[in-house]
Amino acid sequence: MELTLLGTGAPRGLPRPGCPCAACATAVGDEARAATALLIDGALLLDLTPGPAFAAARAGHSLTAVRQVLLSHPHDGPAMEVPAGLPQPGRVADGRELALLDGHRVRAVAVDVPGTGYEVGGPEGERLLYLPPGAAPAGLAEGEGHGRGSGPYDMVLLDVLGRPDALARLRASGAVDAATDVLGVHLDHDVPPGPELHRRLAATGARTVPDGTSLLVGEYHAVPDLPRRTLVLGGARSGKSAEAERRLAAFPDVLYVATGGTRDGDTEWAARVSAHRERRPASWRTTETCDLLPLLEGGTRHEDRAHGPAVASAPSAPDDSPLLIDCLALWLTHAMDKVDAWDDGKWAAGGERELRARVDELVAAVRGTRRPVVAVSNEVGSGVVPATASGRRFRDELGRLNAMFGAECEHVLLVVAGQALTLRG
Repeated sequence: MELTLLGTGAPRGLPRPGCPCAACATAVGDEARAATALLIDGALLLDLTPGPAFAAARAGHSLTAVRQVLLSHPHDGPAMEVPAGLPQPGRVADGRELALLDGHRVRAVAVDVPGTGYEVGGPEGERLLYLPPGAAPAGLAEGEGHGRGSGPYDMVLLDVLGRPDALARLRASGAVDAATDVLGVHLDHDVPPGPELHRRLAATGARTVPDGTSLLVGEYHAVPDLPRRTLVLGGARSGKSAEAERRLAAFPDVLYVATGGTRDGDTEWAARVSAHRERRPASWRTTETCDLLPLLEGGTRHEDRAHGPAVASAPSAPDDSPLLIDCLALWLTHAMDKVDAWDDGKWAAGGERELRARVDELVAAVRGTRRPVVAVSNEVGSGVVPATASGRRFRDELGRLNAMFGAECEHVLLVVAGQALTLRG
């Protein structure tokens, strides 16, 4: 089954007409994108892009053999051109199936926004899923299965950056696995095009291609290599936590590990914690702890009414769901408190040695973990030298911890002014 993407952009295209933003100004060449439209084996057209006949011609195709045109979402722009000879576009009722004369089967998939998704099966059993902009499958439960076929789709096309939770739902249901080719479409100007767009997609296990690209559904393609361990560094309010959360937003069953606790009576800290909680997907679990070793080793789940639907406990059965640890600086503060590191005498009498042992244990657990881990930490070595001995001690120990933790990670990022710079990976 051959798929040609006549467009890969949002309904208004990229750049948006008349938009002066930086993303639109730099969306040129291969990064300029018409509204998303899919041509399948020259016979089935999903959605329309402005000037579809010209778009097809640029890709080396013709629309003369198209027998069915299906729309996935309401069109609220200017009147759409329907080239002479094309069937009148229409939508299919949710759950209804169409059997086309050339051997394709199409099933309408319910979504949680106005519109319709489409599952398309090819003559050789290939299967793809296409979702409209801003949409996720409706009513998809973990393990319930999907569609007529069994197993994951060969290819999925959806609004990955706008609805990462949709990809997480598909992964949780088994509709997407590590071999599924996930393509980001409906691309808008919320993310700068070029390297940043491709970096963000790759972090979710997805990719994108230029308009006019033809692909064979089911043909092997090396999907982005997702790291098991990532360290995200940055200064205060740099955007490091948001970057870390974004890297796991497209994955189900994430366990968010808050190492800072609630700090009763500290209203400013409570506001920070609340802002972080509101930003996380509702499906994520949360635990507040500095006991990271059992979590890295994998543990069973139990109910904890104080912290959400489920948290991890001491290991007895493996748990390979992703961990987001925020943050290592607060873990280090807790560890230094435990060894009385702020007292010079106790530090010299064994506190330093005990802290190093704790750090070594944590690093060894990171090295051996089988869980995907994204950890956040502060980068404090580039600022003013602290005026106190305890401040300098914390700065030095955090620098050592970051270096040792980062050495065990496939990806290390430094976030500055909301921009993620890749240091490794």
